[in-house]
Amino acid sequence: MAFETGFSQPITAVDLFCGAGGLTHGLILESIAVRAGIDIDGNCKFAYEENNDVPFIAKDVSLVTGSELKALFGASSIKVLAGCAPCQPFSRYTQGKDTSEDTKWGMLYEFGRLIKEIQPEIVTMENVPEVRRHQVYEDFEAELKTLGYQVSSDVVFCPDYGIPQNRSRLVLLASKLGPIQLAAPTHNSDTYRTVRETISHLEPINAGEASATDHLHLSAGMSDLNLQRIKASVPDGTWQDWDDDLVAACHRKEGRTTYRSVYGRMSWDKPSPTITTQFTGFGNGRFGHPTQDRGLSLREGALLQTFPATYRFTEPGKPVIIKHISKMIGNAVPVQLGRVIARSIKEHLAGQNVVRKVQDESQPERAESPWDQSLQ
Repeated sequence: MAFETGFSQPITAVDLFCGAGGLTHGLILESIAVRAGIDIDGNCKFAYEENNDVPFIAKDVSLVTGSELKALFGASSIKVLAGCAPCQPFSRYTQGKDTSEDTKWGMLYEFGRLIKEIQPEIVTMENVPEVRRHQVYEDFEAELKTLGYQVSSDVVFCPDYGIPQNRSRLVLLASKLGPIQLAAPTHNSDTYRTVRETISHLEPINAGEASATDHLHLSAGMSDLNLQRIKASVPDGTWQDWDDDLVAACHRKEGRTTYRSVYGRMSWDKPSPTITTQFTGFGNGRFGHPTQDRGLSLREGALLQTFPATYRFTEPGKPVIIKHISKMIGNAVPVQLGRVIARSIKEHLAGQNVVRKVQDESQPERAESPWDQSLQ
């Protein structure tokens, strides 16, 4: 089923802060054409273009002009400007730290500047929930309302939408065409997708090894001490269960009462913890494999972020650099959340009599994705 507007051109989007393309891929799977992705991190170029067949523009968003975006959109009738401004300054992990010199603070203002310059019909923004506590977010939402947008913002618990990960994110939707809201949740605690459903089919590997058939199914190496620690760990347990000789000195010093979420194994039958940029490190969170003595592989992290199993992050013949790829995966908008956002936009437009569903007889139906059933 394709979507056709009542105007001369279809719905099109430009993805600011696009990274490796999680949001873009979700939009494309829901038949929203993406004209370009823009991001300062050139390491994302191959993954973005290879998997989405969309141009990647390596540029600081603060240097992008409204006229450049207008040229990308062309004669589009319904313009969607999407973006996930860098969230590190707003994250709970930086609370209490001096981030005043962090240039990422201004990126949300730059997003707002571009909205003001091109006045797209639809705006969507994804970020950490903590962004709401900051003046920059209040200013961003106030500017949207001043420009005539109707705004909704929801803190999304990702398992409610079929994403196998305990990730909470703020999703903002804004429209000049009328009230807009996020689609209703599709799952509950009885039907959440689990780690087992998502990664148990992958072949066993050891720490520091890669699959012979999938170079992204690669696990970081572990020290002898960390191997002893993970062998002493059980799903949903903590390092507090270990013998004293395995506990890090800093944790012993603090009376074994803090940082209980690090050095842990995840459970097979629950969603995973939030996949961060450091998910390959056993000591960085509850990123131990449920049964194998290692941290998560890159492919496992990508699957938990709902990237398709065929999503490619490195050029053929190039080395797999764990630090670079884990950053791309951890920073990404989950592809399934991108699909939820796209469906929300299309439902909104249909409700405003802007689009109508039509069967495109000239093209076959798109093959169903494993994630399609999550939203049915």
